[in-house]
Amino acid sequence: MDLERVKGESTIALTCACPSCNNPRFFSRPYTVISLYKMSSPSKRRDMDVMKLMMSDYTVEPIDDDINKFNVEFHGPKESPYEGGFWKVHVELPYAYPYRSPSIVFVNKIFHPNVDEQSGSVCLDVINQSWSPMYDLLNVFEVFLPQLLLYPNPSDPLNGDAASLMMKDRAQYEHKVKEYCERYAKKEHIRNNSTDASDDDVSDDEAISDGRSESEDEAPGRADP
Repeated sequence: MDLERVKGESTIALTCACPSCNNPRFFSRPYTVISLYKMSSPSKRRDMDVMKLMMSDYTVEPIDDDINKFNVEFHGPKESPYEGGFWKVHVELPYAYPYRSPSIVFVNKIFHPNVDEQSGSVCLDVINQSWSPMYDLLNVFEVFLPQLLLYPNPSDPLNGDAASLMMKDRAQYEHKVKEYCERYAKKEHIRNNSTDASDDDVSDDEAISDGRSESEDEAPGRADP
């Protein structure tokens, strides 16, 4: 490659061409051909992988113009109890990406043996055992996560209740998965999910508490002659 020849030529702009992108500054990072050539391989790979994901069919939400942090809308795989579910998945890329796997967190709740119910974190062992630098971010959403939901591993759980139920009663496990999808993983939940989920939990707790109070208050009344 004749590096002297390309000096001064037009720059290559890593700018998202997606018409739905609300923050084009996220990729407004022009590089000359010479600077692309000098860019370290992990850094170049990171930019290209994120741009490729942005230009795919997935809805990607940048966070604070940081190329290493973003949310992706993920749909449950077909022919699984997660079908019809919508999740906001938070992704963080480590400094050593792609030689180290990305951090993956389900923002709204999901019932799965290998996903922590409270934090939404995916089991690191599951990620690291499968990860290779040959994978890119599209592979995460087109292969890795669908396979994780289709084939849970109850022997290495982050959610012990989900793992135990799956091993004891697969039908009940799938029923609970669908209940979680209905309650936490609808389209509207990925917009305001954390507030909705906490409000739902509080409302349910209050309803149960109110139900007990009413029963206790009414019991003496029924006992009166």
